[in-house]
Amino acid sequence: MVWTPLHAQIHRTIRSRRLFERDQHLLVAVSGGQDSLCLIKLLLDLQPKWGWHLGIAHCDHRWRTDSEANAHHVKNLALSLGIPFYLQTANEPLNSEAKARNWRYQALSAITLANNYQYIVTGHTASDRAETLLYNLMRGTGADGLQALTWQRPLKADMMLVRPLLEVTRQQTQQFCQDFHLPIWEDSTNQDVKYARNRIRQELIPYLQANFNPNVESALAQTAELLQAEVEYLEQAAQQLREAATEQGENDLIRLNRRILQIAPLALQRRVMRQVLLQILTDAPNFEHIEKLTALINAPNRSQTDPFPGGAIAQVQENWIYINHKS
Repeated sequence: MVWTPLHAQIHRTIRSRRLFERDQHLLVAVSGGQDSLCLIKLLLDLQPKWGWHLGIAHCDHRWRTDSEANAHHVKNLALSLGIPFYLQTANEPLNSEAKARNWRYQALSAITLANNYQYIVTGHTASDRAETLLYNLMRGTGADGLQALTWQRPLKADMMLVRPLLEVTRQQTQQFCQDFHLPIWEDSTNQDVKYARNRIRQELIPYLQANFNPNVESALAQTAELLQAEVEYLEQAAQQLREAATEQGENDLIRLNRRILQIAPLALQRRVMRQVLLQILTDAPNFEHIEKLTALINAPNRSQTDPFPGGAIAQVQENWIYINHKS
């Protein structure tokens, strides 16, 4: 095996960030593109040092005419490497990025549970991190959205999603695949600019590189990395504040102590309200939901919100905010 600087970098990253331990079972999501091929090659080469048990999973979204051939290509790759292969095929074509992503994680989770893997490993790169930051920024988001691609994220109990390549650019994975003559499957949809992420990749990032900063991908990825640490700190602080201010009442009532919340910084007030709303809403709360609940911290007595999705209403009574989330 040829040991490259990228092998050394990923080996250090896994060890320093404690992404995996020795002798664990890793399910690697492989699309056949350059990032996932780079990932499986690196993990396979590092396997003797770590004793991992590797498996390859491929998700066929059925949104391209060549998707079945793509799946067969990845299966043959797994067979040639002597690695267990798992395929999930969508029941019907998934024609939106959001639907495809949600289905893909459900499919990978099902494979993981059924075959006793502990980790799902994906080939997201610093380039993906930069694109996600820009995508979420333009849609409107806070720090949480700007750092959305994190190194690891729990999916279920005893199941972790891990992204070891977040400090590696797409240019680096391409060069790695070329150096080792890896059989990249070119996804034609990556060139289709009707998808917002492709427009960011094909048009916006090159424009920013040419006119503002040639290293814009790395700069944005570093910004996401800084934000990740800050978000983790703020979430922990908000959790402590919420526990101090919350009393669970009877009949599905939540009581929030306004006196405790009033002395906290606005950033923590908003995060507490976001955490509360995540408990009671089916979908993630938006900015308006958080703001109207936060406004009750200093509102006059007997102020109340209009109903949240699902019918929950919040009302001020003296020093308390009452939230009936089964209205």
